[in-house]
Amino acid sequence: MTTLIKTLFLDFDGVLHPTFPVERNRLALASLLVPPVERWQPRIVISSSWRFHFTQAEILARLPPQIAGQVQGMTGDAHVGRYARWHEINNYCLRHRIHDWRALDDSAFEFPPGCEELIRCDGAKGVTEREVGVLERWLGGGGG
Repeated sequence: MTTLIKTLFLDFDGVLHPTFPVERNRLALASLLVPPVERWQPRIVISSSWRFHFTQAEILARLPPQIAGQVQGMTGDAHVGRYARWHEINNYCLRHRIHDWRALDDSAFEFPPGCEELIRCDGAKGVTEREVGVLERWLGGGGG
C-alpha cells in the first residue's frame, strides 16, 4: 500500500532559525509553519542533524505543539557521501512507502542539482514567507 499523505522532511539549523542563532532564538521561526501544518496536517519527519544529539521526545518538547503533533519520526542513520540528506530521506521514503514529499532545508549541496522536492531556505535567514508560500502551494495541491 502506498502512502498518499504528503510528508515534509524538516531541517532545523538554517530553517527554523538562522544557521548561527542566538541561543534564545533557536527554533523561533517554527511558528511560521504552524498555519500550513494546522490547515493541511502533513506528516512531518525530522531530517535535521538534531536527531543525532536529542531524542525524538526532546525535540518534540521544543517544537510548537501543532508541529510536534504531526511528527511521525526521524530519518535514520547518516549517509556518508554525496547528497547525504537526499539519500537519508529516500531511504526513509522507501521503508515507509512515501511518494509525495518535500524537504524544507538550507543545504542545497545535500540534494542533487535540480531536486524538485527541495524547498531551499537561505541559511542566514531561515524560513521566510517565500518558502512557506511554496510549502502551502504544494500542500494545497498546486505543486510547489
